[in-house]
Order: sequence, then structure tokens, then C-alpha cells
Amino acid sequence: MSDAVTSGFEEKFYRSTDGLRLYARSYQVADKEPDRLPIVCLPGLTRNSRDFHELALILSRDTVSPRRVVALDYRGRGLSDRDGNKANYNLAVECGDVIAGCAALGVDRAIFIGTSRGGLILHLLAAIKPELLTGVILNDIGPVIEPAGLVAIRDYLNRDRKAQSWSEAADVLREDHSSAFPALGLTDWEGMAHAIYRQQNGVPVADYDPAIAEQLKTMDFNNPLPDLWPQFENLGAIPLLLIRGENSSLLSRGTVDEMAKRHPDMLQITAKGQGHAPLLHLGDIPHTIRMFVSKFG
Repeated sequence: MSDAVTSGFEEKFYRSTDGLRLYARSYQVADKEPDRLPIVCLPGLTRNSRDFHELALILSRDTVSPRRVVALDYRGRGLSDRDGNKANYNLAVECGDVIAGCAALGVDRAIFIGTSRGGLILHLLAAIKPELLTGVILNDIGPVIEPAGLVAIRDYLNRDRKAQSWSEAADVLREDHSSAFPALGLTDWEGMAHAIYRQQNGVPVADYDPAIAEQLKTMDFNNPLPDLWPQFENLGAIPLLLIRGENSSLLSRGTVDEMAKRHPDMLQITAKGQGHAPLLHLGDIPHTIRMFVSKFG
């Protein structure tokens, strides 16, 4: 039996325009339906394609309308090459990598899911290459980022806490995030640990270039962060689903209300008992996503 059958996905590699070897997972459907639009998943700042594994299995194995699901590792994350030029860890470059990945994987149009940074990339993509976007799902992200939420991300990413085992890695995550994620159980924390860390020299280590977390240390949070309202306007004609963590510190209720005013057809769901950013395979979220994507061919 092939690895693709047992794991549920095929591993794909492609080149960025500047020559880095980048990684993606492609979850194929059994019926090889040629006309059904695929789903492309974009992870958060330091996260990778493993974040979407459970959801990708649900969507690619749906008994009514299974879809191909592609999940990407940005440069410097997961199995993608790290960039020697650390300044390239920015939204514009990563947006270009997403475009290159879609071209390499034969994705001309798709429904996109963007978690956190992935959603910011989708704001840019809507301005640069809107023809790629047939539908968009934003996971706990909008045009305005709350500084307090970004400070919290900066602080926990730069804590010097080294787990010596997988169970300890899960404990570290639970200690850092349990107040915002009361909905998660032990199995969920263990799954998150395996998504965030990889094994190196017998111990779990964070699976991203440390330079990405270092960038947050240089940001001045005393000044207002630039917003993406002009880019959000480009999403106005695209069907949109917004998922917000009930305890999110990054996406405020006020921003959500303003998004709804500017995109009156936007659908919304609250991930109960979750913070930033919600795990998409838990609770009612998979059902909501399945209903949203079912309207597309």
C-alpha cells in the first residue's frame, strides 16, 4: 500500500521564483473528480501544513462531495527550505510563493482557507491575483490585528522553553494556551504538539526558522499597526466565511462587525472554547466548512 493511501496525502515539492525548495501536501480524492474545485490551506505565522491534516482528511473523504485539499509549508517552515535572507520572511514574498505553489500543483482556481498569517496573505492575493480565489475562509484573522494579541504571540514564541519529550511538549502548549482553549482535551494538545514540533536528536523542536519569531522582537507596538482595509475591499465580490475564536486576542469583535458591514454576505461562526487560532477539525467547524464549500462546483 502506498504512503499516499496510508497517510491520506502525497508529498509535493516545488521551487519558489528565487530557487527555494518548498513543500506541500496534496490530499487526493478517490473518485478523481476533475471538475470539483480544490481547497488550498494556508497556515499561520510559524505553523505548517500539518495543522490542516485532520480537516483535510474530512474534506477529501467527504461522502457527498470530496475535494482535493492542498496544504502548504511557507519558506522557513516545516519541510520547506529556510531562507538565507531573513528579510524574505514577509507577506509579499510568501504571497508569491503561494502563487508559485498553485501553478506548480495545477491549481488555477480554488477555495482558500487562511489561518492567521494565511488570511493576511489572502488579503494580498485578492489584490494581486483575484482570479485564483473562488471562495475564502478566514480563520481568526481580519484587516485589523489587535496589538495585544500580537504581543502575546511574540512573547510565547520567544520563551526559552525546551521540551524533552512529546508529552512535555504537549504540557508546554497546554500551560501557555489552556486559558484561551478550554475546549481542548489531552488528545488535542498532543496533536497540536505533533503539528508544531518535529523530532531532532531525539527531542521535539519547533519546526520553523527562529528568525521568524525574532522579527516580532523588533516591532514597535506603541504605534498603530497598519490595517488591510483596502485589500479587504478586494474580497467584496468573493464568497467569504469568517471563523473567530471565542477567546481570540487577535481579532476583535469590533473588527468582525466592520467586516460584516463592508461584506454584507459574509458568513460567520464562533469557535466556542477556542482562542487564536481555532483548530478547524473540532466542534461544528468541519460541518460549517463543508456547507460553505458545497455551494461551489
